[in-house]
Amino acid sequence: MAPVATTRVAITRGISPAIADCELTHLTRTPIDLDAARRQHAAYEATLAALGCRVERLEADPAAPDCVFVEDTALVFEELAVITRPGAVSRRRETPPVATALARYRRLEHIAADGTLDGGDVLVAGRRVFVGLTARTDEAGAASLARALDPAGYTLSTLAVDGVLHLKSAASVVAPGLLLIDPECVDPTAFADFDVVTVAPGEGPAANALRLAGTVLLSAGFPATRRKLEERGLAVRSVENAELAKAEGGLTCCSLIFDVAESAR
Repeated sequence: MAPVATTRVAITRGISPAIADCELTHLTRTPIDLDAARRQHAAYEATLAALGCRVERLEADPAAPDCVFVEDTALVFEELAVITRPGAVSRRRETPPVATALARYRRLEHIAADGTLDGGDVLVAGRRVFVGLTARTDEAGAASLARALDPAGYTLSTLAVDGVLHLKSAASVVAPGLLLIDPECVDPTAFADFDVVTVAPGEGPAANALRLAGTVLLSAGFPATRRKLEERGLAVRSVENAELAKAEGGLTCCSLIFDVAESAR
């Protein structure tokens, strides 16, 4: 049987004009240059397209300051998509448009109403799923995700996260079996079955990296961590993210990337 042709889709969302009112947990509020943020976001989308994605941008919601961070609203697996229940009440209005977009491509499940879960707290490494317990994600939310994924054969475990908004602020998959982590925020022993490279001292935010088409996208401004990844033989491309970083956003936060069969387009 011939292999099924696939298309890689990246769902993104425009930046709300109200982004200055975004939720903040660990950072002090500083001015965000909306025009610069939009230029940087457009360049990010162009990078996704250059690496083979068909970018599908959803409209920004003026009443949802954080809507650009689509990763928090859903998790996309080969077998299904899970619509989350964000820990910040203000962000729950973000999920319906994302659910509508994903329903074209995946069967949908939802996090139960007795828990909370942000997509940024979920790290998927093969069939292993790690869920960070944070101010945005609780045990009940993790348990709801486990129930949704169990029929598909995923193994889920939880871990503590300190000092950053989400698990993926401190840990990313940068190659099969290889994680980039900030050991100041997550315990490396939680990933005992994986090879681990740590961020360079003083470059904690670099731990949020996006692996796509054999390339690691890394926020600009972290040269020492970039060298560490390149010494591992990885191709690295720097992406400017300074404005959205003021809203506690990283590179994984701004897209949902998955493959679809050509017949599902």
